[in-house]
Amino acid sequence: MTAGKSRIAPSNASRATRRGALALGLAASLTACTISLDDEPRPGATGAPAPTSSAAAGLDSAGDPYVPGDGNGGYDVQHYKLTLDIRPGQATELNGVAEITAKAARRLDRFHLDLTGLTVSEVTVDGAAARWERRGSELIISPSRAPAANARFTVKVRYAGTPKPVAKPPLGTYGWVRTSDGVFVACQPSGAHTWFPANDHPSDKATFEFVVTVPPGLTAIANGEPSGAPIGGGSGAPSTGPGGGNGGVVPVAHRRAAPVTWRVREPMATYLATVTVGRFNVRTGKTPSGITNITAVDPEVRTTDLDAFHAKNAEITEEFTELFGPYPFSSTGGLVDNAEVGFALETQTRPVYGSFGAQEGIVAHEIAHMWFGDSVSVTSWKDIWLNEGFATYAEWIWSERVTGVSPQQQFDQLYGQEDNDELWGVPTGDPGAEQMFSSGAVYTRGAMTLHALRTKVGDGTFFEILKTWTSRYRHSNATTAQFIAVAEQVSGRQLDGFFQDWLYERGRPAR
Repeated sequence: MTAGKSRIAPSNASRATRRGALALGLAASLTACTISLDDEPRPGATGAPAPTSSAAAGLDSAGDPYVPGDGNGGYDVQHYKLTLDIRPGQATELNGVAEITAKAARRLDRFHLDLTGLTVSEVTVDGAAARWERRGSELIISPSRAPAANARFTVKVRYAGTPKPVAKPPLGTYGWVRTSDGVFVACQPSGAHTWFPANDHPSDKATFEFVVTVPPGLTAIANGEPSGAPIGGGSGAPSTGPGGGNGGVVPVAHRRAAPVTWRVREPMATYLATVTVGRFNVRTGKTPSGITNITAVDPEVRTTDLDAFHAKNAEITEEFTELFGPYPFSSTGGLVDNAEVGFALETQTRPVYGSFGAQEGIVAHEIAHMWFGDSVSVTSWKDIWLNEGFATYAEWIWSERVTGVSPQQQFDQLYGQEDNDELWGVPTGDPGAEQMFSSGAVYTRGAMTLHALRTKVGDGTFFEILKTWTSRYRHSNATTAQFIAVAEQVSGRQLDGFFQDWLYERGRPAR
């Protein structure tokens, strides 16, 4: 998950944090999830299989070579409403209805959604039954009346099953991960379609609504903010807690069954969606500037104190607002679950952390992603350094405040590793699908690129570049070429050669 401040550490201890965080990197970026859980083709219940080709058909891929087959063409999703009945541990853990509102880019006699491993029972388009078939990880839909170019339409998919987690070395297990009391949901880059039908590529962002039912005694926490009953169904007046504003711990025993609705007001990439279910103590409040802050910790995780974590989320959010520009979302916070995973992920508004807990450097990394990766999102995965290099540099910045180790010291220590092929042997700006979460090339050299830029243009200009970047591409997608253009415009300098050396050449750049 991912963003831009100084990283935590030249010291060995801080380096250990970074590797643990490289599970962070992996963490922050949740580690990539390239999925290949193929289904057998299944004809739609409402008619014969849709034709396999059509001049007016939507494309079956976003065309990103790093994640072949992910995403689809022909339409732009505006909104996902996911009505989910989640029953962890039962034979069928998920019953869902996805209502997807989209705008057609052209007449759509048929179009694709990404969906893996779940059983579809019904598909409608604008309320009318549609033909559909399954082919691999594609749900191919032929509406009875084709949406015209530029028309808005709604597709409704009723589905059920138990989503399968994804296991891919060296990332480990991610996606829909069972825990002892629920399910932990985090999947970058392409795991969203294991639990809901989607246009599963970050180039198509949309708003979200989650209407979630879980068994009594459990709590579902998603992105955005809840409406209706208090989180977890707690009773009594909330207390005032650390981190600003009113809030309180909601005892597990007071929680009642959902449904609870969570809404995401700002566009979000599908891989950043989460609905994590379990037993949680929850703290709610506001940061000093008034941003809603929602923090949750599984009581089985003894390494993370709820109050301290809640306060730290507020503190880091406020500080990064000063450095990177206005906070891009309506809430902040975090969630620590008892999931046996080796990563964290910057799920939008509320990063999720496994049972290892929420170390301060990793928290800084994940919150930085709210600007870099979540609000300003990549157009294609080859530019993943725009997420992870920026978040790692943000981690370095925060580390200086905590340890006294400056970004310059971190840079110098790393630059001295002339023979480190992990740093210098892979192009940061286009590392290849197998290296897209490389801790050296993408995370560390990405952060070094930013520090080298800071040294070249000066502090004031550097932070103005970051603020211009986060403002100009707020809630949208961007590319490395666009970042270079911003850097040149703000600095008034020609930087093509600098970025070519740091991002695309193999070998250590000259200082």
